[in-house]
Amino acid sequence: MINNLSSQGSSRSQKALTGMVSAALALAFGELVASITNKTTSLVLAVGELIVDITPGDVVRTSIETLGNSQKVVLLSAIAILSILFGGFLGLLSRRQPEVSYSLFILFGVFGGWTLNRDPLTSTVAALSLSALATLIGVSTFFLLNNLLDHSMSANFEDPRHRYADRRQFINWATGISVAAGTMTGVGRVLLKDDTIQSIRENIVLPDLEESNGLLPGGVPATEPPPVDGTISQEEPGILTFSEMNEIDGISPYITSNNDFYRIDTALRVPTIEPADWNLTVDGLVDNPYELSYEEILEMDLVKKDVTLTCVSNEVGGSLVGNAVWTGVPLSEIISRSAPSTGAEQVMCHSVDGFTAGFPIENIFDGRTALLAVGMNGTPLPVIHGFPARLVVAGLYGYVSAVKWIKRIEICTWEGNNGYWIPRGWSKKAPIKIASRIDVPREGRINAGINAIAGVAWAPLSGVKTVEISFNSEPWQECNLGISLSGESWTQWAYKWDAPPGKYEIRVRAIDSNGAIQSSNVVSPAPNGAEGFDQISVRVV
Repeated sequence: MINNLSSQGSSRSQKALTGMVSAALALAFGELVASITNKTTSLVLAVGELIVDITPGDVVRTSIETLGNSQKVVLLSAIAILSILFGGFLGLLSRRQPEVSYSLFILFGVFGGWTLNRDPLTSTVAALSLSALATLIGVSTFFLLNNLLDHSMSANFEDPRHRYADRRQFINWATGISVAAGTMTGVGRVLLKDDTIQSIRENIVLPDLEESNGLLPGGVPATEPPPVDGTISQEEPGILTFSEMNEIDGISPYITSNNDFYRIDTALRVPTIEPADWNLTVDGLVDNPYELSYEEILEMDLVKKDVTLTCVSNEVGGSLVGNAVWTGVPLSEIISRSAPSTGAEQVMCHSVDGFTAGFPIENIFDGRTALLAVGMNGTPLPVIHGFPARLVVAGLYGYVSAVKWIKRIEICTWEGNNGYWIPRGWSKKAPIKIASRIDVPREGRINAGINAIAGVAWAPLSGVKTVEISFNSEPWQECNLGISLSGESWTQWAYKWDAPPGKYEIRVRAIDSNGAIQSSNVVSPAPNGAEGFDQISVRVV
């Protein structure tokens, strides 16, 4: 009796193993093929894109808040694990209903093919071919392992050692296939790190341009840094140089490096685009639709602008914000050349990965920076930040403007045309709100005496005029500001605090050059951006 129960338990686990190994091999084959061609994405990524597309906006926001940049990795890992576990379920099902289990395996492959065909970077032929081959490999492996296992369990061996030999053969096959699946996945990961596009990027030389914007807080020109005495004084707040601000340990640098710049987008697989194969189409409600090649864009009159971008999902005090120097062509030139016609109200931008975002056409002509950007911090755009070209529009949250890997600019009406996030519950108009953040102190416990309180603040489009902090809800005290080369970029701020022992709640707020004060109301990011004061608790000992 005990032997029978043990045998049944072993049979169940081995049946589950047949399905799991078969599913893993099918997925690994998809990863390998996707890594060696840009004609298709992988099965896992295709399912992930479907999940992203059907997930409500609030759920996406919560995942960003909880997981940050790990959001995509967690999603793809979960899809792979659940797919393999589903294979295990099919393996168990094959003990009693083998025909049903094989049919479900095939249907699972058909589902994968359908999700592949939805991907804008995958042709129908590629989707059908990859899903059919992956399904064939998976089902064939499932059939092989099931036959080996069934034979070892049902054959009437005179010598029990023969039964164990057959079981060893099954285990050897299962192990070998598992190793093959792991190898395929590993090779696929390596091949995905193809350096071709990176090499092309590194050989592109952008023109050496002077930055064409330059303002201090409050709109004062910043052609020459003002004289400072090298001290941080709360009695006479003033403007500090970059070097003085950078001496404050922990403050965000004025320019966010390419590697540290936040990344939020819907792309599970970063598009890799060869500039020679890329064109930008400008069409829609225009009298002169046309296309631009990458070379033609580089030959246009490029400008360099400091602009702060932020994600609408950024919480109060969050890190989904950065300031960079962008090189590109003013959108006003690109749109004017197309000669917008009657009814032109919105600029709808399309990415190669299917993402769309739109904003009012007047935002291009109202004096703000609006660029078709090809460079970031003096280099061609990094691939993850939109190479070969993207949009940068000052004063608008990224979900309505910051389209990466752009392929088309469509001029259209406002009503009836919505970007990707609008049907998912986010506001159609999305001006960036005044905000400020405390970067230091980062520890909740500091020593009594002189301490720096510092951070960054932003108020596109007017710029930050004043930053103030408050201790334990006492009157606001003005801080020193750093040099800001543009009203469209953030400003560093600092306060020298002679801290006595005690417990403190420290809040910060910003005031823009028009006198508008950052809102104290606590508002969540959805549907058009968070509000409220960043606050930290500090114990001084």
